[in-house]
Amino acid sequence: IMISFLLMVNKQGQTRLSSYYQWLPMEERVALESEIIRKCLSRSELQCSFLEYRGYKVIYRRYASLFFIVGTQADVDITNKIMKSSLSANGGSGNGSSNNLSGMNGGGAGGTSTSGVNLSSLVAENKENELGLLEFIHNLVETMDKWAGSICELDIMYQLEEVHFILDEMVMNGYIVETCKGNTLKPVDLLERESRKREAMFK
Repeated sequence: IMISFLLMVNKQGQTRLSSYYQWLPMEERVALESEIIRKCLSRSELQCSFLEYRGYKVIYRRYASLFFIVGTQADVDITNKIMKSSLSANGGSGNGSSNNLSGMNGGGAGGTSTSGVNLSSLVAENKENELGLLEFIHNLVETMDKWAGSICELDIMYQLEEVHFILDEMVMNGYIVETCKGNTLKPVDLLERESRKREAMFK
């Protein structure tokens, strides 16, 4: 599963943690974040926890006063590979490729180019499993509950570094690499033990 971003937001729409795994300009990131948060907070409990916005598939879940929001997008590299392979298969090389490109830009009705290439088939479909991401959110919350007792907004605010550390143990470059609570929390426990030892040395 490929994750584009993960947000932890309170009921007032204030972001307490944000982690992005695909580069976005800061202006676009702020606009995207505020709009997605507004959409998630405005939905009722009876509505589905999945929505789509600007090409992102957004999955969210509320725990007490916190909203956990995960966004995922179709892999751009896969889309480019599909387009290149389709163009080479249909138009060959040289002038044929340029003709196909011009056909794509000025294509006929229904998203089909003059060379017969269906544009909709050139876009990689986002096939990420929504239920899998919903389960990942639950696993993340359970892991933080095991670490902090019962995770709340104040834990995230005052122990932000540790929360990022836990998240980095579970997600690497947008891919979920660890779901076992014990394995995730082992490095955090070691860090806390070492910090307590250092504090004891100076007392």
